[in-house]
Amino acid sequence: MSRDARWKALLELLVERGRLDVEDAAAELAVSAATIRRDFDQLAEQQMLLRTRGGAVVHGVSYELPLRYKTARQATEKQRIARAVADLVAPGEAVGLTGGTTTTEVARALAVRADLASGAPALTVVTNALNIAAELSVRPQFKIVVTGGVARAQSYELVGPLADGVLGQITLDMAVLGVVSFDVTHGAAAHDEAEAAVDRLLCERAERVVVAADSSKLGRRAFARICAADTVDTLVTDTAADAVTVGRFEEAGIRVLLV
Repeated sequence: MSRDARWKALLELLVERGRLDVEDAAAELAVSAATIRRDFDQLAEQQMLLRTRGGAVVHGVSYELPLRYKTARQATEKQRIARAVADLVAPGEAVGLTGGTTTTEVARALAVRADLASGAPALTVVTNALNIAAELSVRPQFKIVVTGGVARAQSYELVGPLADGVLGQITLDMAVLGVVSFDVTHGAAAHDEAEAAVDRLLCERAERVVVAADSSKLGRRAFARICAADTVDTLVTDTAADAVTVGRFEEAGIRVLLV
């Protein structure tokens, strides 16, 4: 197992359990205890976990796994969701994309749509995510608008008041939200309040709002609220979503697409 794969596995185990012992982690990943100790020390130096005697714990109560370590989680479900979201976009529209692994997949799904292969432009994409802008900027059929702001290393998103100047002067046909959690009572939320603020502005500038979230995000709440549930027009999620939870969204007037 490569170091990156090992680190991703360790961080995901930490997110799931909150605490890991060196010996248990070594047995689970089939590597030596010395390797795990070295991994924990290096991850602690990057402030991605906290070292304890004999193990490690997550870094803080609102732990956020950096984007580069989240790409493999629920990957198949996210790709299905992304294709369904991309199908909701009409040629010539202006679409806002927040950062995140699912919205990155939405950008990729838009990039391969045959009916968007030409045009002047075929689509306008507004995003605060540097990775999404970089992937789509090589596609001449897309007009890419990037908000200003300060980049967050965890998500590659631009945040802060510099984004307000751009978002205050545009209108969008659709905003696509990648979220940490989505709940009928508590709405859509993120870990970071600065990200949530930019996402909220995207929602306010859009005619319709779509939440793209795998089923693990539903019925949960997170620290920083993006918007109320009644702001959202459509939820696109996977078929593993709890039927009762789906029913609550539908009762609240939200269209739910299960893919």
